[in-house]
Amino acid sequence: MAGSRPSSDRPVVRAFSAGGVVIRHSTHGPELVLGRRRRDHHHSSWSLPKGTPDDGETPAETALREVTEETGLEVRIVDTIGDIHYRFVRDGRRIDKTVHYYLMEVTGGDLADHDHEFDEVRWFEIAEAEAVMCFPTERDILVRALPVAGLA
Repeated sequence: MAGSRPSSDRPVVRAFSAGGVVIRHSTHGPELVLGRRRRDHHHSSWSLPKGTPDDGETPAETALREVTEETGLEVRIVDTIGDIHYRFVRDGRRIDKTVHYYLMEVTGGDLADHDHEFDEVRWFEIAEAEAVMCFPTERDILVRALPVAGLA
């Protein structure tokens, strides 16, 4: 295309988010909470709750706030799972993003109280969650979370 630059010539912006892998134990076995975002008129994706820090927030504080806002659940951190990294292009810039994830458990709240960032929030059995999750990096973080949660 005339006037477009190869992605390697675009400025790189580093971005950070934090989120949670929220697991509960039900009569059907362990379940994971996921949220669905509409990407366009024809596509949506199921993903883990996560978000960008507010000024002065630690990664843990960001994860707790974002999970509560996006799912309606009150949660507590059980352990650290680790990071995922990915790159994408937005508004002519290359974004190099790191997301730090924590294993979390529910202490209260209600899925009906989730914010506008997800169109729907629900619990999935672990195998079903892996099947519907859109992003391979998030499926990887779930696989890494299972032994931390004592489920592998």
